[in-house]
Amino acid sequence: MILRALIVEDEPLAARRLADMLARQPEPVQVLGTAESVTQALSLLESVAPAPDVLFLDIHLADGLSFELFERTQLRCPVIFTTAYDQYALQAFKVNSVDYLLKPIDEDELTAALHKLRTVHAGTAPAAPAPAFDPALLGQLLQQMQQTAAPTAYKTQFVVRVGEHLKVVLVDQIAYFFSLEKATFLQTTEGRKYVVDYTMDQLEALLDPRRFFRLNRAYLAQQSAIQDIIHYTNSRLQTVLKPVAPDAQVLVSREKVQVFKSWLDR
Repeated sequence: MILRALIVEDEPLAARRLADMLARQPEPVQVLGTAESVTQALSLLESVAPAPDVLFLDIHLADGLSFELFERTQLRCPVIFTTAYDQYALQAFKVNSVDYLLKPIDEDELTAALHKLRTVHAGTAPAAPAPAFDPALLGQLLQQMQQTAAPTAYKTQFVVRVGEHLKVVLVDQIAYFFSLEKATFLQTTEGRKYVVDYTMDQLEALLDPRRFFRLNRAYLAQQSAIQDIIHYTNSRLQTVLKPVAPDAQVLVSREKVQVFKSWLDR
């Protein structure tokens, strides 16, 4: 059977890579559409009829956590979570998840998840109903994950390419990472920028959250690079980065303002 899928992922590169992998499957999966935020996902789900066979759902989205979908609508399709954090898996399985895939997604693991989904569709495996969603539990899980992660698990340096040469950049030399024109860049404190082979989601998982904060979908900054913070419209905050960021305004989304303030006030 041809499965119909929706992809909810705020990293365009990751979404395109997943779509390409689905197209290469022995039984190709038809991607009906993609969304980058909770708001876009809600609109997409309302516009697709009948309901898709599967929803590939990232945890972190442009405007918050994807678990908000379960509070704002009744999902009528199985979910395969895609995340860089395996600690989320325990919560994910409590919201009618067929499976979860750790980023970067392995093609064999994707094939296994789709096989499991087809087994459920064929009626040879029971699909358990989803119990009530507890958003407070997710918040506790996220906080615990950030506080208890071992410092040795975080990256201390990155290898970048400079022409025909390789260069090692220490994390202490990095001001921030940013996404621009379908690529991810590392910006050093000395004003140099280099392309890195990671998505912003992957970087967020690899870097010490005590030092780096995901300001928005496109920027992940070290605290020492944040030179000023200004109140902005709609309860948002504007940050001034050093070196100067490519974007004129680097805003902290409204949903992240309180978390950002708590991160600063430690």
